[in-house]
Amino acid sequence: MGGSIGFPKISKAVDARRPIALSWDETAPDPLRKTGISLLGDLPWGTHICLFYETLPDLSETVAAYFKEGLKNNEFCLWVVHESIAIDDGLAALRQCMPDFDSHLAAGRMEIRPGRHWTAKGTPIEVQGVLAAWRNKLQSVLERGYDGMRFSFNSVWQNTDRFEEFCGYERILDRTMAGEKMMGLCAYPVNNSGAQDTLNVARAHQCTIAIRSGHWDFLEVPESKKAQKEIRLFNSDLEILSKPFAGRDKLTPREMIVLAQIAQGLSTKEIARTLKISPRTVEFHRANIMGKVGAKNSMHLVRLVLEGT
Repeated sequence: MGGSIGFPKISKAVDARRPIALSWDETAPDPLRKTGISLLGDLPWGTHICLFYETLPDLSETVAAYFKEGLKNNEFCLWVVHESIAIDDGLAALRQCMPDFDSHLAAGRMEIRPGRHWTAKGTPIEVQGVLAAWRNKLQSVLERGYDGMRFSFNSVWQNTDRFEEFCGYERILDRTMAGEKMMGLCAYPVNNSGAQDTLNVARAHQCTIAIRSGHWDFLEVPESKKAQKEIRLFNSDLEILSKPFAGRDKLTPREMIVLAQIAQGLSTKEIARTLKISPRTVEFHRANIMGKVGAKNSMHLVRLVLEGT
């Protein structure tokens, strides 16, 4: 394995985000990689994800699920932990979520590194040096026979005078990841994040998700040429679908989109026409949704969603 790693030269960061191929997009490249995150499903190499989390257990459980899928599929896993989380605490958290954690660590299939090894302490951030570190790591991983690398970087740059600068670095990193055999999950504590921080970070990633007390939400949803209309429809119903109801966490992103249309009172044919799928497929999703949330019929399903009962 191996081969040259063609990261582009650094240029001024551009706000426009790269499109992302979702797991239900027929134009998505093959094969997709399993993310281990139920809200996202399968995504291609080069995907750059932003995660807002509330607690260390939320973070560690997400990173563990994300890494488990990578390890299953011959991917090297790297967790870069910011100094705000003690390395021992990070290790203990992953150990709790991954019973075989120590064996993977001992075999060199994964690494835990403090953030200071990847970002310079001085000002400004040494972007070229940090990107070179990522490039060299990926090259080493491929030469060792791995299919690629997935990493998670935990950051708390919000509310500092270097946050805007760090977002600029994230935008450049996003561009350099395009087409490379790597996948990134950049995690930010939600309690340190104001509205402006959230928007700045979202612009530097392909999609932004949040986990709070074990519940998932899209904050900035992925873009895909085929899925853009579906995503806009999903966004319009976030207020409804963000309400807690039994079985919500069992639904796939596709089922959530179909459920949004059902909650609006659309018929099977109208949903099929809107989402450009067959009526039979709509009924298939409807049956799966009803089974997962324990609904007796469509009216009961809508009541469960709207009333959370």
